Amino acid sequence: MYMSELIIDFIEHLEVERGRSSKTAENYRRYLERYVEFAGDVTVEKITSESIRKYRLWLKVERILDAIPADDQPQHLRDRAILELLFSSGLRVSELVNLDQGHVNTKRREFMVRGKGQKDRPVFISVSAADHVDAYLASRSDTLAPLFLNYSRNSVADTSGNYRRLTPRSIQRIITKYTKLAGITKHVTPHTMRHSFATDLLMNGADIRSVQSMLGHSNISTTQVYTHVTDAHLRDVYEKFHTHD
Repeated sequence: MYMSELIIDFIEHLEVERGRSSKTAENYRRYLERYVEFAGDVTVEKITSESIRKYRLWLKVERILDAIPADDQPQHLRDRAILELLFSSGLRVSELVNLDQGHVNTKRREFMVRGKGQKDRPVFISVSAADHVDAYLASRSDTLAPLFLNYSRNSVADTSGNYRRLTPRSIQRIITKYTKLAGITKHVTPHTMRHSFATDLLMNGADIRSVQSMLGHSNISTTQVYTHVTDAHLRDVYEKFHTHD
């Protein structure tokens, strides 16, 4: 049977047979419906521990983004664009803050970035990230070069805009602000998002050489550090597919 067919039955079971409060049942219903939104209306046998792990990770992405006010204030549009970019691209924070308006091609959803060792690599972004970058840029009337501006510094002494370019420390403050508002107690950094980007690719079957290229690692041994996260998955694969007594 499909998830959508079973949710109502399960909620009734919670309230009637398990005696749970309507508020508790409502919370279960909401998160089960969000799972259907995330994974599709799958049959029960297709729900795995791995899909649940990915869903929990996705919920944290979603909770942080939901903490940003959904209005047209440039600062809030900027913050959402920053988080969407970090979640979808695997950019280093140093690469993010060095982006200029002319660097990002939101139509093709790909662009080149210069990383460590002055090496260029292609970066790909999601439709959502591209849309939010466009929305942020549409809210600006300035001609300053930096893609992301610091709104606590409004001096016009530097016409290049570099005076108002966000710093890595500023990005960390933005992330900390919204993780706290989202009620997430775990310390989240720009590198946390880059780490999630890498492990998500590997868990979904991407080859390590491709992940190395997308992260801009000069040495594959650096990329292999991320593979330890997938090791826990190997026992599940072994138990499921290896025929043994």
